[in-house]
Amino acid sequence: MDDILQATLLFDFYGELLTEKQKTIFEMFHLSDLTLSEIGQELGISRQAVRDQLKRTENILLQYENKLRLVERFQQHKNSVKEMKKLLEIFESKYKDDKEAVSHIEKIKNIADDILD
Repeated sequence: MDDILQATLLFDFYGELLTEKQKTIFEMFHLSDLTLSEIGQELGISRQAVRDQLKRTENILLQYENKLRLVERFQQHKNSVKEMKKLLEIFESKYKDDKEAVSHIEKIKNIADDILD
């Protein structure tokens, strides 16, 4: 998985467990796309201090994931729902003349779409 995507997913799941300073620096770098120097100027700290804090924060997020595995399970569930949708499309084409079956399949596909969003 792309490092940036991985970092933002970890932040989505575990960001509230970080300190305000950690959250601020992470958001400024990853979400606002500011450079280390720009963040340092904004916060009145050195570029190196920003880098160190960012690396510490990323390591903390990885430690949470290593212990809790929430992102891993989320991705597994997401893949399972995608597979379920593929199977539903097969059923839908097989039973396309059965309006009741198609109606139920569409409802299940809508639920799957809601889960994936």
